[in-house]
Amino acid sequence: MSYVQADYNFQGAVAIVTGGSGGIGAAISARLAQAGAEVVCWDLAPVADSPYGQDTVDVTSAASVDAATQRLLASRGHIDFLINNAGFAGSTVPLDEYDVAEWHRIVNVNLMGVFHTCRSVVPAMRAAGQGRIVNIASLAGKEGTPNASAYSASKAGVLALTKSLGKELANAGILVNALAPAAVKTTLLEQMSPAHVATMIAKSPMGRLGHVEEVAEMVAWLCSGSCTFNTGAVFDLSGGRATY
Repeated sequence: MSYVQADYNFQGAVAIVTGGSGGIGAAISARLAQAGAEVVCWDLAPVADSPYGQDTVDVTSAASVDAATQRLLASRGHIDFLINNAGFAGSTVPLDEYDVAEWHRIVNVNLMGVFHTCRSVVPAMRAAGQGRIVNIASLAGKEGTPNASAYSASKAGVLALTKSLGKELANAGILVNALAPAAVKTTLLEQMSPAHVATMIAKSPMGRLGHVEEVAEMVAWLCSGSCTFNTGAVFDLSGGRATY
């Protein structure tokens, strides 16, 4: 049999996608927009002539995120989906060789960025009595990838934050879930050594990288009305690699 893409209707929904200008974020933006959502990309470097709304936002700055949230609420009145996708891989080196400033940057973007956006957006969702938050984590947060301790630690923090916030909002009409992809074919992999990427591919039973469209499809389902009893959960996109 042939498989048909699921059909969603997000007409009237306003979606924030952090790091939405490229890679996984661009695919997520395209998929949500295809289903009718009004997508606003929060990025440090917005893309010219983007088909989506854009705002220059530094997710490592609570003040920048708060200001962007207020601008969006003032212009649209509501925020329905928050997709925390902005990320920074950093160097692939042993822990004791990390530059301290780079370690801090990795954690600030990957973990503190998620905290800042959730802290800013959740009150509006709570007031509306509905919302969907999807945090893009990584299988590294579950396994701990050698020579990527900062990235692994930051993504593990995102998974724990997701579980905690999901429980906090379980009766508020807001679902909070995370995705834990294995290696996905994006420019982010260019920050890693070829040997490191080859090792990640070798661990996959399917023997390949994931595709950005596969991540976007899972995000669409998590934002949809078909997802109603999942919160504080972690969904793997690993080609069979995940063991728990």
